[in-house]
Amino acid sequence: MEVPRGILALTLILLAQVPMLGQEADDSEYLGTFSSNEFDPDSVSNPFGTYGSEFSPDSINNPFGIFGSPYSPSSVNNPYATDTPKLYGADGTYLGKLSSNPYDPESISNPFGVHGSEFSPDSINNRFSPYGSEFSPLSPNNPYATEPPLIIFDPDE
Repeated sequence: MEVPRGILALTLILLAQVPMLGQEADDSEYLGTFSSNEFDPDSVSNPFGTYGSEFSPDSINNPFGIFGSPYSPSSVNNPYATDTPKLYGADGTYLGKLSSNPYDPESISNPFGVHGSEFSPDSINNRFSPYGSEFSPLSPNNPYATEPPLIIFDPDE
């Protein structure tokens, strides 16, 4: 019996994505959406959601958690942190580090950096960009955004 080419190709693609013995799996961690929508279950603004609750270990709002503590090197609330979660637009565009560090060149809090400037086309701080406009479906500033930025933590980078 001959295996159809489509099934064979799909099997090979799936096997290529499964980590083999000795290979590292993708360690990146999804931490919700950076959105002002209080009702979106994945939004960091939803106080009852997994990623917005101040009690959730995966929340940037947990003051005792890895991503919310003012002392953790991976926290968005530590102004000296360098290994913080990153923001990605729903279209895959890198939007910078979700960090309160005003000196990190990739931080969204650095007003002179590419991702923190109010004039940068890829900044959530630019109210005229698709990622900062209060009317854009890609913006965290739009409470009705359908595709807000994703928060991803990758400890390897």
